[in-house]
Amino acid sequence: MDPLTATIVTILTIVIVFIAAMLAIRGKTNNQISLLTERLTQISEYQATSLNQLSQKFQEQERALTKSIDERLSATSIRVSETLEKNINIQKTSLDDLKERLVRIDTAQKNITELSSQMISLQDILSNKQARGAFGEVQLHDLVSSILPPNSYTFQATLSNNKRADCLLNLPMPPGPIVIDAKFPLESYRALQNSENEQYNKQAKRAFSSDILKHITDIAEKYILPGETAEAALMFLPSEAVYAELHANFSNIVEKSYQAKVFIVSPTTLWATLNTVRAVLKDVHMKEAAGLIQKEIMSLITDVSRLDKRVGNLQRHFDQASEDMREVRISAEKINKRSELIQNLEVDEDVDKSDDIMNSKQKPELREIK
Repeated sequence: MDPLTATIVTILTIVIVFIAAMLAIRGKTNNQISLLTERLTQISEYQATSLNQLSQKFQEQERALTKSIDERLSATSIRVSETLEKNINIQKTSLDDLKERLVRIDTAQKNITELSSQMISLQDILSNKQARGAFGEVQLHDLVSSILPPNSYTFQATLSNNKRADCLLNLPMPPGPIVIDAKFPLESYRALQNSENEQYNKQAKRAFSSDILKHITDIAEKYILPGETAEAALMFLPSEAVYAELHANFSNIVEKSYQAKVFIVSPTTLWATLNTVRAVLKDVHMKEAAGLIQKEIMSLITDVSRLDKRVGNLQRHFDQASEDMREVRISAEKINKRSELIQNLEVDEDVDKSDDIMNSKQKPELREIK
């Protein structure tokens, strides 16, 4: 018996004893006490039976509740296991992605380091005059070769004065071949950019102006040759910053370059100039080919006339052949008619009788085939 049932039975027993005592005190008779005792005993048994049934129900409910809890715990455990496994897979995927990203970051860091070293190398190149000239020539080569046809330019061309031009644009007269020089003075420009006070800035500006003017004069003397080259030359600056500095703060130098017929170009303006040169070359080639085109057109007209004459001859042959076919067809029709008449004749074994029949009846007329 469980503790709850025992507690209830104990309480009932105490109640019974108390009632019995009260009855005894009041002087009830023994019979009443016996009946009451018997009744209380029945009640106690009924209560014990009810309590036993209630205990069994409680035990069944407890077992059902235990089973339900076990099932729910099992399902919860399965869900928890699946969730943990899913989270483990997600974490593993996230770790793999993180690892891959770290590898990419490491690769990017290496690329940045290499780029930094390349920038240092580029600065070293631009700090050396000879290497800087080669750098400008490489840019010039890429621009010219990507825009103009191969037969319209020459790199490192030697002129009649034994001066070697970085690039020579082979334009017809006029205007004639145009020289492009790719060397540029950078030391004074760097000094101008690094000047710390106004005095150094003025000195750097004078040095920069002097270097640019000297370079313009050298280009005009070396690469503008009357009767051999055009009346102008190009000074290529492979730096948009230097080009912008010249046009922004040194307009007098730009005007003097115009007077000397030396035009300063940057990568952007040279690209536009080369496209104009390409259009000029295309127009020149079209004019040169105009005579050949006219000659070919006249030859084509002659061939067309000859073809028309031969088509007329062929048409006459076709017409004659058509007439011959018509006459042949007429003759064939006449032969067919003759054959039908011959097939309709009745030939007997007796020749005389046949003659009589032929004499008595109208003979079919046999016409000569024409």
